[in-house]
Amino acid sequence: AIDIEESGGDSVQAGGSLNLSCTASGYFSSVRSLNMAWFRQAPGKRREGVGFIDVSGVTIYAASVKGRFTISKDNAKNTLHLTMSSLQSEDTAMYYCAADSRYTSPTRWFSQGEYYYWGQGTQVIVSS
Repeated sequence: AIDIEESGGDSVQAGGSLNLSCTASGYFSSVRSLNMAWFRQAPGKRREGVGFIDVSGVTIYAASVKGRFTISKDNAKNTLHLTMSSLQSEDTAMYYCAADSRYTSPTRWFSQGEYYYWGQGTQVIVSS
């Protein structure tokens, strides 16, 4: 099993920046061997994919965050990061980290069902 824990959520002003972290622990070799993603869910809305990084380091982003968010892995610390800049009120949401060791087709990288391990989420509030 793999335990996932997010941190770094906070309240910020529009235009500001935040860095979210997701630490993985348990029975696995390294986050290098995991496909990992950030999802978010705003009040009253469906959960949506934000950013994805595969075992090769390939990343993709939702159109709404591309150019503002960066996803990266720290393999030595078994941590996934989401660096967010130019934050907007629309970015207000609970942010979740997800991970899985199985192969995922690129067309399904933002499909929640592809991820077995999830964290409890960290809250981001952006005020204008």
